[in-house]
Amino acid sequence: MTTERTRARLRRSNLYTFACIRPSDGEREEPHQFQGPGFSRIVYCNESSHHLRKPCSNHISTTKYNVITFLPKAIFEQFRRVANLYFLITTCLSFTKYSPFSYLTMLAPLAFVVSISMAKEAVEDWRRFIQDMKVNMRKARVHKGDGTFGLKPWMKLRVGDVVKVEKDKFFPADLLLMSSSYEDGICYVETMNLDGETNLKVKRALEVTLPMDDDMSFKDFTGKISCEDPNPNLYTFAGNLEYDQQVYPLDPSQILLRDSKLRNTSYVYGVVIFTGHDTKVMQNGTHSASKRSGVEKRMDKIICILLSLLVLISWISSCGFAVKTGIQMRQWWYMQPYDESSQYDPDKPLLSSFYHWVTSIILYGYLIPSSLYVSIEVVKFFQVMFINKDIHMYDEETETRAQARTSNLTEELGQVDIILSDKTGTLTCNQMDFVKCSIAGMAYGIHSSEVELAAAREMDLNIDFPKIELETTVSWKEEKYEKPHIKGFSFEDSRVIHGNWLKEKNTDVLLLFFRILSLCHTAIPEVNEETGEFVYEAESPDEVAFLVAAKEFGFEFCKRTQSSLFINEKYTYKEPMQREYKILNVLDFTSKRKRMSAITRDEDGQLLLLCKGADSIIFDRLSKNGREYEEATTKHLKDYGEAGLRTLALAYRKLEEEEYSAWNDEFIKVKTFIGSNREAELERVSNLMERNLILVGATAVEDKLQKGVPQCIDKLAQAGLKIWVLTGDKLETAINIGLLRQGMKQFCITTMNTDMSAQDSKKAVKDIIMMQFTNASQMIKLEKDPHAAFALIIDGRTLAYALEDDLKHEFLNLAIDCASVICCRVSPVQKALVTRLVKQGTGKITLAVGDGANDVGMIQEADIGVSISGVEGMQAVMASDFAIAQFRFLERLLVVHGHWCYKRIAQMICYFFYKNIAFGLTLFYFEAFAGFSGQLVYEDPYMLLFNIFLTSLPVIFLGVFEQDVSAEICLQFPALYQQGPKNLFFNWYKIFGWIANGLYSSIIIFFLNIVVFYDRPFRSGGQTPDLSVVGTTMFTCIIWAVNCQIALTTNHFTLVQHFFIWASVATWYLFLLVYGMMSPVYSKNVFQLLIEVLAPAPMYWLATLLTTVVCNLPYVAHISFQRCFHPMDHHIIQAIKYYKKDVEDSQMWSKERSKARQETKIGFTARVDAKIRQLRGRLTKKPSSPPPQVAVPLL
Repeated sequence: MTTERTRARLRRSNLYTFACIRPSDGEREEPHQFQGPGFSRIVYCNESSHHLRKPCSNHISTTKYNVITFLPKAIFEQFRRVANLYFLITTCLSFTKYSPFSYLTMLAPLAFVVSISMAKEAVEDWRRFIQDMKVNMRKARVHKGDGTFGLKPWMKLRVGDVVKVEKDKFFPADLLLMSSSYEDGICYVETMNLDGETNLKVKRALEVTLPMDDDMSFKDFTGKISCEDPNPNLYTFAGNLEYDQQVYPLDPSQILLRDSKLRNTSYVYGVVIFTGHDTKVMQNGTHSASKRSGVEKRMDKIICILLSLLVLISWISSCGFAVKTGIQMRQWWYMQPYDESSQYDPDKPLLSSFYHWVTSIILYGYLIPSSLYVSIEVVKFFQVMFINKDIHMYDEETETRAQARTSNLTEELGQVDIILSDKTGTLTCNQMDFVKCSIAGMAYGIHSSEVELAAAREMDLNIDFPKIELETTVSWKEEKYEKPHIKGFSFEDSRVIHGNWLKEKNTDVLLLFFRILSLCHTAIPEVNEETGEFVYEAESPDEVAFLVAAKEFGFEFCKRTQSSLFINEKYTYKEPMQREYKILNVLDFTSKRKRMSAITRDEDGQLLLLCKGADSIIFDRLSKNGREYEEATTKHLKDYGEAGLRTLALAYRKLEEEEYSAWNDEFIKVKTFIGSNREAELERVSNLMERNLILVGATAVEDKLQKGVPQCIDKLAQAGLKIWVLTGDKLETAINIGLLRQGMKQFCITTMNTDMSAQDSKKAVKDIIMMQFTNASQMIKLEKDPHAAFALIIDGRTLAYALEDDLKHEFLNLAIDCASVICCRVSPVQKALVTRLVKQGTGKITLAVGDGANDVGMIQEADIGVSISGVEGMQAVMASDFAIAQFRFLERLLVVHGHWCYKRIAQMICYFFYKNIAFGLTLFYFEAFAGFSGQLVYEDPYMLLFNIFLTSLPVIFLGVFEQDVSAEICLQFPALYQQGPKNLFFNWYKIFGWIANGLYSSIIIFFLNIVVFYDRPFRSGGQTPDLSVVGTTMFTCIIWAVNCQIALTTNHFTLVQHFFIWASVATWYLFLLVYGMMSPVYSKNVFQLLIEVLAPAPMYWLATLLTTVVCNLPYVAHISFQRCFHPMDHHIIQAIKYYKKDVEDSQMWSKERSKARQETKIGFTARVDAKIRQLRGRLTKKPSSPPPQVAVPLL
């Protein structure tokens, strides 16, 4: 509590130059004058019941259905499938007298299929509803009256409510900040969940509301807010607060947005302005659309083709029937119908043929697999279960499993071409580690990066090899003891820790370096009650890393007052000495300035300007005598960049009292000025001080990636996937992710440095961007280096122009030609628009992955949306199709489960069409033999059992258990994944191949049986076969042929598959036996057919065996030829595993593994390859030759 009270008395606004400035009473801004539409929102503070027009509730929903819309929307979803629509029409026709079947034969399968699919949709949407309610039922402290606050669910918050939010809690709605635990109304907000930025944002309350800093202050509080209507813009807000008969203007610095989090502040009070779907974060989302996979869409096209075939053969049948009815029926006295209706009217053959066409449409319906959709639903249910239960995608730290929130897109996971990823929280942990530094031209830090270690291992080099200087000349074996890891500090070098830096030369520069680390910041120290050590709360994790490093070097930041910092300097074995440094001014860091400065006065009265920032910015401001260490520091910065580290340069300047006093007078004048050009004036005055600097050194910190991220990116790149980063954060934080590397040619498309006058038109800006696109494309075309890699970097401001119709295709074409694409400083809407452009412009499958509410639009827009769960909030999870706990699990989700799911679904669908064509066309052949009379060759029960029982289970379990290779092999051979994006198993060649196989099988099954049985004695008594014998034998041949076909198709047999394949055949015989033993009233022509007629006849068994072999012979020949002469990748691996060559010949196995990766220019492997080329160049170059200079375009 003591610490909190101390912090609360700090007027934190004094630390900031470019924000948090309140005008004096004489300079107060005028209230906003609202005109026109878009500013109709009126909020009655602390009087939510006074609103005449009830605003949106704070209840949010990401479900596709509700109680009212479920039936109509779900039925629409089912019957927009072509096959289901066809069966609905035929079911309606089955109630007429023209149907060859009873209506139950058509209605029962359709009702079963549709009800199962709708039940699945209901269960999935119910899960979304449960997750929505977890958010809606979160508790918030709300003013209930008389100065008391109580807990209320988020969903019951109303516009005008006064809410108290405590530290590390999310804001439940968009709030107007009234006051905070700090005396001057400052609070810190983490917006990583909204815009991806890691730096904390500083918000300030109006001065008039600062006294309302406890619960009782709101007992009689009332006010009115007039402001803009709900809109998606995160960075703008305009409104007025009417309070105490005065009107005060409001701006974005007083607005706390939903799903951002309160940091470094004990509590804040706020008034609810926007709720629920009116909040800015929800306005940035898109409607939860129903997604359909590309495989399902192509499946509809196949069904349309089969429907066309069905209509064609029905037309042929009706024409044949017209000929038979109009010409020949009069001569067939024995064929005269009892009922001379229009259905068999020789005088009206055309009308009779139309009725017969209706009959044929129903009769040949077995060409369309009625159980296909429900079988796919069952298979996807199991695939989803396997994903959810995969122990390799379980995160022990958060105890979170992978979660497939929809089963519609499992096969899409195996066809992804482009991944669009957020950065902060998705790829990174938002934690920095201090790793290396350069001080006075000397490199310190012996901890080598993973890139360097992997390169050395690849070249089989010793780290201590004298000709290769990986990072430093210090022996790696210097420290052999295990040192406990310190969060934020991964530095190792005994020359500077434990006070040993005092033995180095240039100790004065080293001392200055450490003091810059400990003084140039805006952090606050707090004592950890458990350990008694200081922990730091800062705007960015970089500052925390610097302070932890300073502490380890012996300069512990321990206290901050309104105007001073206190440092415990304990770098010697003497008692620590606490020194006080006066902080006179802070020129804070902004993305435009790319630097931060602090003006300090030490105990001796010496004035110093301490500065840290991007090396390019600092080097431009060095004095002539301040460049002593520039050359050496530049070399170290390059090495740190190659190792994937983030760097900052440190410099200082001594100040004279007179110079500082004159500058400070002007600075204060500009600082308190209120006007449109205030920031420009501040920048001008700051530049007057931040010049003639003296370089001290540089830092290198590692932006800690989530566990396994580099390896995951590398494996995905080897699998041929392209990865784009769409982040709201700044560019510098993207470099070490693995998407950019040293030596990569970078195209930075920007308008930031373009001097545009007021009269310059929008067209002129577009012309500049188009010129940059053209020049970049030309450079790519002229590049001759096979190892050259290009990266495209574009900021949000430029992207707004690039996404317009006249530029977006040029932008997309350039982006596709680049190995890496990074869009920084982009808004949530821009993320969604880029995703839409890539999806529609390339026609490829896109996958978006993110963790925050700012990623919702992107996740919903992509073909597949994946969220990182258990990190920040639930918005991304609720909008996603799949949720995983860590980005690294994406590798297994795609490379293993995606690969399997795609091949399983593809093989399953192709087989379904094959078996139904093989069965359905036999009906057409027989009708042609039977004078197009509509006579069935099979009994009604056969027809009903074919799709539901006798052939469905084997193909379902093919889709559940089939594996071409194991999960381990999928990960070892990532190039196998490309079979999905290339669509090798569901292209038109494969589809028509299986259709042709079904056509061939139908011809063999029908005509071979006709040849065998036609006009021949069948039984020992000399009887010839009748219709029931021929039909049953043909049906037996179909059952054997299609089940043997699926056995030949299967690569990975399990006991379950064996059981269901052969059990399906056995079930057919069991049905014949049981059905034939029933009374003739029910069994009719099948009575005792198997026992008395078929089983004793050798011709029945011979026909079955011969037909089965001949039907499957072409497939066996085809697959044998393919494996021998044109094997696919998985065929080779299967052969190697079968003959155990991976064990006997490890060299061949390694060679095949090296082949099985796509050539990549991003990721860990690409960086290792680049490092190897660099190290080999060092080995082969002559000692006298100067180092090669590589020209890389500057950002």
